Amino acid sequence: MGATIYHNPSCGTSRNALALIRAAGIEPTVIEYLQNPPTRDQLATMIADAGLTVREAIREKGTPYAELGLDNPNLTDDQLLDAMVDTPILINRPLVVTPLGTRLSRPSELVLDILPADAFKGPFTKEDGEQVLDQEGKRVV
Repeated sequence: MGATIYHNPSCGTSRNALALIRAAGIEPTVIEYLQNPPTRDQLATMIADAGLTVREAIREKGTPYAELGLDNPNLTDDQLLDAMVDTPILINRPLVVTPLGTRLSRPSELVLDILPADAFKGPFTKEDGEQVLDQEGKRVV
């Protein structure tokens, strides 16, 4: 099974999602989206496929969101998409695409929704020590 992750290596959530994909035995295509942002059409498709609104896919924290006036509720989706493509740090991460779907994996364990359930054979713990999968590779609730 293939997977693509739009990744920021300096983001713990993104690193955890990547590690979960690899723990499933999948070596994904890793796109460092700050250097290689998706096209406007690719971004719009991923957002729609993930079941998000464009506004839900914008990252506010640690970005020029406020300075660019993107909090203006009168801005259209087209204007917001243009801003995200022009300033990729505004794209919330990580976006992950597999044959089973597309997810904004915040928190990182949301990536499990689009990975084969039987792929995990053991435990998985996030960088911060939070256990996500138990000894049998089942989700910890």
